[in-house]
Amino acid sequence: MFDIATHMDFEGQGRAEKLSRIIITLFGGVGLIWGYIIQQFSQTVYILIAGVLLASILTIPPWPIYRKKPLNWQKARPDPHQPQAQSSTDDTKKKKKN
Repeated sequence: MFDIATHMDFEGQGRAEKLSRIIITLFGGVGLIWGYIIQQFSQTVYILIAGVLLASILTIPPWPIYRKKPLNWQKARPDPHQPQAQSSTDDTKKKKKN
């Protein structure tokens, strides 16, 4: 029905991390300056918390901007040391013989 993406590609993870660092640093700097101007450290903390919340909303969910370059995985090769699985019809034939 609906295809809900639950992943980011490798480049999207880097982009999300860079964006979150920029947002948190920007809000931290603005909060520090504003808190110094009005002499209220609590305002610095509130602005920083707002930045963390904004960064979380923008970078934690796998938005489409973080899924532009998916990796194409190779198909798994069969393990030569492991015996091949038998079909279920072969199993039922063996049971009937016994």
